[in-house]
Amino acid sequence: MRAMILAAGRGERMRPLTDHTPKPLLPVAGRPLIEHHLARLAQAGYQDVVINLAHLGAKIRQHLKDGSTWGLRLWYSPETEALETGGGILQALPLLGPDPFLVINGDVWTDHPLTPPTLPDNDLAHLILVDNPPHHPTGDFHEHQGRIQADGTPRLTFAGIGWYRPALFAHSQPGRFPLAPLLRTAMHQGRVGGQHHRGIWEDVGTVARLQALNARFGHSPQDWSPPPDTG
Repeated sequence: MRAMILAAGRGERMRPLTDHTPKPLLPVAGRPLIEHHLARLAQAGYQDVVINLAHLGAKIRQHLKDGSTWGLRLWYSPETEALETGGGILQALPLLGPDPFLVINGDVWTDHPLTPPTLPDNDLAHLILVDNPPHHPTGDFHEHQGRIQADGTPRLTFAGIGWYRPALFAHSQPGRFPLAPLLRTAMHQGRVGGQHHRGIWEDVGTVARLQALNARFGHSPQDWSPPPDTG
């Protein structure tokens, strides 16, 4: 099974940090956020990881190189403009192959092990949901006995971690589009499973949240400097 890290976003809410450093290279506990993902993916047994690139993408590629530092093979899917989640995954499908694959947002931090689930033959997706954070109190989806529903209460927040079959994108056209409408359609068809992760999960979407997460690990921005620009 292959994995994909979504790393193409501009990170507007993280400015001015992201004016010169792409969001996935911002520090958590003394090393770039995306390195935490790579280490966890390697530990979970993944070998091939696709990373989509747009804003300052060359810096990500220069820093991570071929992935051998983590025992991985990295593949890059460059985008001339960020294609949103759905469009970015669709463009990367040739690199992800015909089997189910994992996609994780590049701007979250979690202790979820990322171990691949067993997808029933009819399922198109398996999503990880988490407790609603303060900045998203209304949640996204409802989980009941391992099934994810677009409607219903209580609602939980989509963690930006999911396993998908390529067939989820069978009727999609290339270009910029979100993932959520595809998931809701599949949910109405009863073809989405998932689970409620009760461990650590943080959406590192603002400077304040990045600072709070680093404080949790006893780090401050002064403990870290950006990766050198080798380009």
